[in-house]
Amino acid sequence: MTTNPSRQEPLRREPLRPVPLSPRSTAALALVTATGFAAFTWPFLAPPGSQVAAHSQDAPWLFAGLLVLLVAVAAAAISESGLGPKAVAMLGVLAATGAALRPIGAGTAGIEPMFFLMVLSGRVLGPGFGFVLGNVTMFASALLTGGVGPWLPFQMLAMGWFTMGAGLLPGRERLRGRGEVLALAGYGFLAAFGYGTAMNLAGWPFMGALASSVAFDPQAAVPANLARFVAYCLATSLGWDLGRAIVTVVLTLTLGPALLKALRRATRRAAFETPVTFDGPPG
Repeated sequence: MTTNPSRQEPLRREPLRPVPLSPRSTAALALVTATGFAAFTWPFLAPPGSQVAAHSQDAPWLFAGLLVLLVAVAAAAISESGLGPKAVAMLGVLAATGAALRPIGAGTAGIEPMFFLMVLSGRVLGPGFGFVLGNVTMFASALLTGGVGPWLPFQMLAMGWFTMGAGLLPGRERLRGRGEVLALAGYGFLAAFGYGTAMNLAGWPFMGALASSVAFDPQAAVPANLARFVAYCLATSLGWDLGRAIVTVVLTLTLGPALLKALRRATRRAAFETPVTFDGPPG
């Protein structure tokens, strides 16, 4: 008995969902996040006079090597569990676009337009996709600009967190329109300072005795080193962080609505976030 196509129910699509995270990829993200937190904050975790503090010039190099491995493991786990061929293709397009945007300002006065693209992409495609996108984009931009060095693993992880955070914001299904754009702009403003602070933590122990009043002192107590770090941030990066935050907010408010629609449309057409189903069996 043949089925009459005219009696077939219309297609129904599920609400747009992010690229899923399996338990394995979630565990990998938790591991790299915990290790990364230690890699960034170890100057405040190691007791004065400890062996770790005594090797303050070596520790960043050791953590950099470890982060390379852990970021690769986390990205591989996410890719295996949630990134199909179409998602990988979109990842490549967005990473290439972000890498091309970074040299526009070359970091001058914090003019870094790639950050707003990371915020919007993480929002639409979810925290797992956002983490991998942040890693790949930063790696590609470093190759493009010649910015490869011991700081690169820290940049990759910090950008992965930055993009992943946008995917973790609440209201994915309900919040739309101007309210969503304002929320993303607010997140981008705060996260831009968070990224700058994290990268300051990564480079601060390298200073040694070059600037004794703001450098990390392995023999000093945590409050003293915290005061030195705050002074270091105010003296070296506040202007850049503020510029990055303002550029991210302005671009999110002006280009965000159109880009969010384009990303969601492209994601639905790629159809990698959810299968197409029928309302009911054909009669």
